[in-house]
Amino acid sequence: MRDDRSLDIYQEEPAEQEINIRDYLSIVKKRLPIIVTATFIVFFWQVLKVYTTTPIYTASSDVLVEKNLGSGKLDYQYSGYDPYFLSTQTEIIRSENVARRVVENLQLDKKYRPYFFPEEPRKKSFLAEMKSSLKETIKSILPVGRVKEAAGEDSNAAGFDREVYTDADIIAKMIRGGLEVSPMPESKIVNITYSHENPSIAKLVANAVVQAYKDVTLDIKVSSTSYELQWMTEKAEEERKKLEDAENALQKYKRENDLVTVENRLAVIPEKLSQINSEFTNAQTERRDLENIYTQITNARDDMAALERIPIFSTNTVIQAIREKIFRARQNIEELSKKYGPKHPVMINAKDELEILNNEMKFEVDRIIASTKNSYELAESREKNLRELLGSTKSELLTVNEKFVQLSIMQREVDTNRVLYDTLTSSIKRTGVTEQAQSVNIWVARNAELPQAPSFPNKKRALALGLILGLALGGGLAFFLEYLDNTVKSEKDLLAKFDSTVLGTVTQLKGKGENIESYILRQPLSPLAESYRLVRSNLLLSSAERPPKTILITSMGAQEGKTSTSINTARILSQDDKKVLIIDCDLRRPRMHEIFGVDNTAGLSNYLSGNKPGSILHDVPGEDIKLIPSGPVPPNPAELLNSRKMMLLVKKMEETFDFIIIDSPPIQLVTDSLAISRIVDGTIVVVRARKTTNDMLYSGMRKLSDVNANFLGFILNGMSKSDAGSGYYSGYNTYYAKN
Repeated sequence: MRDDRSLDIYQEEPAEQEINIRDYLSIVKKRLPIIVTATFIVFFWQVLKVYTTTPIYTASSDVLVEKNLGSGKLDYQYSGYDPYFLSTQTEIIRSENVARRVVENLQLDKKYRPYFFPEEPRKKSFLAEMKSSLKETIKSILPVGRVKEAAGEDSNAAGFDREVYTDADIIAKMIRGGLEVSPMPESKIVNITYSHENPSIAKLVANAVVQAYKDVTLDIKVSSTSYELQWMTEKAEEERKKLEDAENALQKYKRENDLVTVENRLAVIPEKLSQINSEFTNAQTERRDLENIYTQITNARDDMAALERIPIFSTNTVIQAIREKIFRARQNIEELSKKYGPKHPVMINAKDELEILNNEMKFEVDRIIASTKNSYELAESREKNLRELLGSTKSELLTVNEKFVQLSIMQREVDTNRVLYDTLTSSIKRTGVTEQAQSVNIWVARNAELPQAPSFPNKKRALALGLILGLALGGGLAFFLEYLDNTVKSEKDLLAKFDSTVLGTVTQLKGKGENIESYILRQPLSPLAESYRLVRSNLLLSSAERPPKTILITSMGAQEGKTSTSINTARILSQDDKKVLIIDCDLRRPRMHEIFGVDNTAGLSNYLSGNKPGSILHDVPGEDIKLIPSGPVPPNPAELLNSRKMMLLVKKMEETFDFIIIDSPPIQLVTDSLAISRIVDGTIVVVRARKTTNDMLYSGMRKLSDVNANFLGFILNGMSKSDAGSGYYSGYNTYYAKN
């Protein structure tokens, strides 16, 4: 039977492994198609974009912009540091007024109109045509586009004309779109650039913007008049009178309605209301919980089994203790009934003791029912009282709030008038002091020159950027997919994360129609057969004293290859003139009888359930292997496999056979394998490469560890050639390919 040695087959937290350059190169090699595809798509898109874009030329000029501090003491008083000065001037340069002034000064809408409105429409680029076609398609499909068109037609029919723009307006918007203004760091220099398809227009407009900016700045200074100061003075006098009237009305309202303490009451009552509301909610919750419990008790009535399923009874420690005593008393009666008759004094005493315990159980249940009913009635009464208190508090709050609303309206009017009056007073003082103080000095540091080469697009940089972005996207996608892949990929993963033996690695059969369950019979010298021979060698050396005789082969999930591994391992073991028996313990989804073509009417389930249809040991046609099929599918597989009969059957078969291979259901689905693992010499877990996840393995290995299973090692199944690398198996494949 199984060795009693205790093995630590599960690690709580796997030691974090360092990833070397070869690991990264392996990931890149494996995901190379994704990297190449992503790189090609991004680079091809960048090529299309670069070679279908109209070149743009940019001309730039530098302008010194600073405040004119003046020479008077009053000017000096208000000439402190202004962090927003350059930002403000930058926005003025970008403004629509400056753009319109450029159009007027250069007469762009007349002399240079063809450069902004070509007579012959240019042929659209490939990307522009694609974009326009896609936009029209979406517009025709979506109902929103049709609604907008209908709305536009209706508005025109009703006589609402759209805003009409002149050529000067459109050109001014174009100039604003191509204009860039940026202050140079740590200086008073502002860089002004303008971009256009024609380099001469770019230079002309860049220089004209500077002159237009000077003109607009002068207009801003001249536009300030004395009328503004006079208007603000008259308005301030009106606001002063309004403020006095509002303050007098507020004081009168407070005296007439005794609202001296209303603000304190308004602050306390909501807090009180919130507290009562919270208590009322808790009371409702408590009453509903008790009502649910009491309803369950009422529905159960005298049904003790139904009462014991209610949480208030099932979690009661007293009932749990009495239930445990009743269970032991019943066990005692059952054991005594095997020795004594029903009228024997010992039996009578045992039954009396059981009756006393049943009475104690009934008394405790009745006590809990009465206590629950009392608690429910108290909760109902408390909820009613809190509802009444909540209503009275709301009425009080509404009364106080009505008075405060009017008070707030009057207070708000006072505050508004005060703010207006203070604002006007300060504006009058500031305007009177700074009316003649603000001024801006503008000096051209560098005029714009004719650009010799386009500024956009930069083909070399764009193509290099496209290549880099493509590689980055492809590499990032490859490593992201690798990070999401939580499955076991190689023997190295199993050794690193579980620190357990890997008995062998089985590669995936690629040919269509290839059956791994019969492949090694047809190809005894194939690499697949050699893989199982390596498993046999490692299996025979897995124990120090003697090789394991009874071996359980299982897996974590379905379709991971445990059945085919059981069959091929049994075949390899039988090649050394060893007597090998296969027991199909997968009583839920048996397959062994179908694979070997054996009758399944008499099998393991018949034997374990007590039915004896005859011999359950069958010969495998054409092979030196014996098979005990599963038999008919029973209703209780776990109980049968965990029975004493199963252990006796395995022990009896050990006397006849050299090796017993047991095929069982997956560990994560049912507990059958855990029950069998305690009666065998060792357990082998089949892991499917790129299917079995690490989480499944951690969970399953913990279960094996909990039942003290003697774990022999893993068999890594379904490995691809790319995952296997260029090691032994690769060389073995090459050797047989040449022969």
